[in-house]
Amino acid sequence: MSRDTIHLSDDLLNYIRRETVRESEVLADLRRETADHDMARMQIAAEQGQLLQLLVKLIGARRAVEVGVFTGYSSVCIASALPSDGYLLACDVNAEYTDMARRYWERAGLSAKIELRLAPATETLRALEAQQAAPFDFAFIDADKENYDAYYESCLRLLRPGGLIAVDNVLWGGSVVDESKQDAATRAIRALNTKIGQDARVDNALVPIADGLMLARKL
Repeated sequence: MSRDTIHLSDDLLNYIRRETVRESEVLADLRRETADHDMARMQIAAEQGQLLQLLVKLIGARRAVEVGVFTGYSSVCIASALPSDGYLLACDVNAEYTDMARRYWERAGLSAKIELRLAPATETLRALEAQQAAPFDFAFIDADKENYDAYYESCLRLLRPGGLIAVDNVLWGGSVVDESKQDAATRAIRALNTKIGQDARVDNALVPIADGLMLARKL
């Protein structure tokens, strides 16, 4: 046991990935193709994708929403963990990125589970609320940081009690503790971390995996 979170050296991170990450051939190919992309840093880590899969299974999720798709790695992870009749609503605004995602959804046999909506996610989520859509079980937020609070609030309203929200990049490369960083994205992430930490509507935990993953379970 330890009171402190261990610092992950490159050797330890490689050990974790080598010994515990079960990355499918589809995911490995998607990761490699995305690595050649100018914005490759936007892809989640393999160990984080595996954690998302486990969380979806642990809560027995059937309906999930994803805010921010990029090239589809997290979509494949989430959708593959849903049951055969599961549903993932994937929200993004970039057709170029999501064209690549669609290719891998098809290759993974997941296209029937995933609905892509190419529109600002704030609009998509508001429309779902207005339609009084069936509640969701799981939400993954990994998009423009300035709108994180809006995404969180909408997802919280759309979730069933006991549903889970996972918010990516909440450590923001360490910028959250660097007071010289006062750009809009950093300030938005700091504000959301503080908000969730004090939010009586949820249980929460910040998991120091990859760039930080905030988990919030709706009470």
